[in-house]
Amino acid sequence: MPLAPLAVIMSLMLVAVLGAGPAAAAPPVGAVTTAPDGPAQSWMVADMDTGTILAGKNPTAASAPASTIKVLLAMTVLDHLDPANFARAAPVHTRVECSCVGLVPGQAYTVTQLLAAILMVSGNDAANMLGDMLGGYRAAITRMNAKAQSVGATSTRALSPSGLDGPGWESLTTPRDLGVIFRAALSYPLLAQIMAAPSAQFPSRDGVKTIHNQNQLLERYPGALGGKTGFTNLAGKTYVGAAQRGDRRLVVVQMKGSGDLYSQAMALLDWGFAQPR
Repeated sequence: MPLAPLAVIMSLMLVAVLGAGPAAAAPPVGAVTTAPDGPAQSWMVADMDTGTILAGKNPTAASAPASTIKVLLAMTVLDHLDPANFARAAPVHTRVECSCVGLVPGQAYTVTQLLAAILMVSGNDAANMLGDMLGGYRAAITRMNAKAQSVGATSTRALSPSGLDGPGWESLTTPRDLGVIFRAALSYPLLAQIMAAPSAQFPSRDGVKTIHNQNQLLERYPGALGGKTGFTNLAGKTYVGAAQRGDRRLVVVQMKGSGDLYSQAMALLDWGFAQPR
């Protein structure tokens, strides 16, 4: 078996801070034994409560987040809009590359319903509509970037509400920052509830339909608290999620991935829970 590059070995030994903001206190030193590698080129596993990064590979390397950036959009929405507020979908919201929840122009949707659409089925149409409700594309991006800075995700730059991207206009974040964002998102009870739900009812042309959470860890990993998937050709596969075992909570982040990220995520969580505090 070829030896791992020195940079990988050093990054696997990394202990860093996944803080809630720039003023976060220094956490205790985490475990430094070798964590399981996998198909993601950048990843990390961290303690949700102390902020300690237990292990990582390129955890501060910036790359496109794909739809995991919708977690940042969701927090921004709840900072500015009442969950019970509603608006009607317009044709422009549906003119987007899917994945989509299937908005119907003229149909009314609440903020809560649209949040379920972006977090459970990664609806780009719903992300566009929420962006408009925040004041339009530019206002939404400005507010998302301000939110990222306020929670301590200082290397994050959102350029679209949905995470859709292309050369020269991709959003950027790092595994460390995405963990910070997800940690902050779970402090919003509504977001934690949505991301943990296996399904939800959503308005349709004929009444209501059931949408199902795309996060497979909810079924495959005992103690899963929720998560968000992503994929674009530029970003590859991305994932952020959290799980709890006893009184300990961990967050796992994977970027620039391919193949089965879930198996690596579960292995990293198992490894993390086995480490001493």
